Amino acid sequence: MNRSVLLPAAAALLFAQQPSDTLYDEAKVPKYSLPALLTMKNGESVRDAKTWSAKRRPEILEMYRTEVFGRAPAKAPQLAFHVDSVDKQALAGRAVRKIVTITFAGGDTPKAHMQIYLPTAARKPVPLFLALGFTPNAGVVNDPGAPLGEQWIRDPDTKEFKKRPTPEQARGSSASRWAIDQILGHGYGLATIYYYEIEPDFAGGMKYGIRPHFFKAGQTEPAADEWGAISAWAWALSRAMDYLETDKDIDAKRVGVMGHSRLGKTALWAAADDPRFLFAISNESGEGGAAISRREYGERTKDLNRSFPHWFCGNFKKYSDHEDQMPFDSHFLLALTAPRGLYVASAEEDRWSDPRGEFLGAVNASPVWELFGKKGIGTDAFPALHQPVGNTVRYHIRAGKHDVTDYDWEQYLKFADTVPSR
Repeated sequence: MNRSVLLPAAAALLFAQQPSDTLYDEAKVPKYSLPALLTMKNGESVRDAKTWSAKRRPEILEMYRTEVFGRAPAKAPQLAFHVDSVDKQALAGRAVRKIVTITFAGGDTPKAHMQIYLPTAARKPVPLFLALGFTPNAGVVNDPGAPLGEQWIRDPDTKEFKKRPTPEQARGSSASRWAIDQILGHGYGLATIYYYEIEPDFAGGMKYGIRPHFFKAGQTEPAADEWGAISAWAWALSRAMDYLETDKDIDAKRVGVMGHSRLGKTALWAAADDPRFLFAISNESGEGGAAISRREYGERTKDLNRSFPHWFCGNFKKYSDHEDQMPFDSHFLLALTAPRGLYVASAEEDRWSDPRGEFLGAVNASPVWELFGKKGIGTDAFPALHQPVGNTVRYHIRAGKHDVTDYDWEQYLKFADTVPSR
C-alpha cells in the first residue's frame, strides 16, 4: 500500500486491537450473578407495567445517564433545519431523495447532513429506519446525484486527523451494508447521517463536535456524569427525529433507530432515552451495548475505556476490571426500550462482540416486556444460525463476520412489519 494515501478515519478506527488475554473459551467464562432488573433500589419488587414505567425505568435511565453514557442537554434551543434539496426521481426513479441540514446550536456550530430516501411509489407517509453511518452519506448508496460532502481521514504517516472533500471513488463504498433496494421495495425509507459530523470519533475529536457548544462558562471538559461521544451521537439522532416529525412524507410514529457496532450501542441508548423511536435494532453492538459485561468474553469494559476513552462518561472508567461492581448490566439497557420493539443480532465469527452474551442480554431483558403482556425472546436456548427467535424482542445469529448484510436487513424489515404503532 502507498503510505501517502490517506485512510478514512472511520475505517481506521473500526476495530480495537484485541489484547492477548482476550477470553474466547466459553468454559472459562467466570461465574457471575446479574443485578436484579425488577428490584428497585429500595428493595421493592416490580410486578406490573405501571410500577416499571413510573418508578423502575426512571431509576435505570438515571443510572445510565450518571454512570455510563452521561447526561445530555434536555433541549437544543437554537436547533434549526434546512431542506437543501429534493429529487423525486433519484435512483432511476425508484426513490425520492432529500438532503436536510441540521444545525444543532445555532450560528457557526457543527452541522449534520441527513440523507433521506423514500420509495416513489408511496401513497401515504412512509415508515423509516434512521441510522448513523461510518462513511459520509455518499458512501451509503451508489447515487450519482447525491452530494459527496466531506470525510475525516487519518494520515498513516503523521497519524493526524483532518477533513477533506469526499472523493468520487468513495460513492457507494458502504452500499453493501444498507440494502437500499430491499428497504425501498418493502415500503420503508432510510435516513442516514455521517456520525463524524456530530463529533469525530477519536480521542480529542470533541473539540470539533457539538459538546463544547453546550459547556458552561469556563468549562473545557465534560463533568464525570456528562455526555461522552456515544451520548452526543444518540442526542443527535433525537434531533434528527425532531425534523422527521415535521416531514409530512414520513410516518414519524413508525421510525426505528438502527446501528452497527459502536453505532449499535448508540442506537440502543437513543431508543432508551427517547421513547419516540418505535423500535431499536442492535447489530453486533457487543460490550457496552447488548452483551453481558460480567461474562468478560471478547471485548471488556477495560478494553473500551483504554481504546475509546471518549465514548462513555468519566464515571464509567471506574468499572474497568470491576464489572461485578456495576449496579447494572446490558439487560438493563435493553429493557429501557420496552414495551417497544427490540432486535438484537450477532455474527458467528464476531467473537469480539460476544454473540452469546448479546443473546443473554436480550433473554434477561425480556421479563419487562412480559409486564406489558408482550412476548420477549421466549427461550434461553441459544439458537442455531439463521434461525431467528423471539417476538417483540427478537434475536438472530448469522454466519459471517462483523458486518451488516442483506440477510440482516431481511430480518429487520420482517420485524419492523410486526411492531404495532402506538
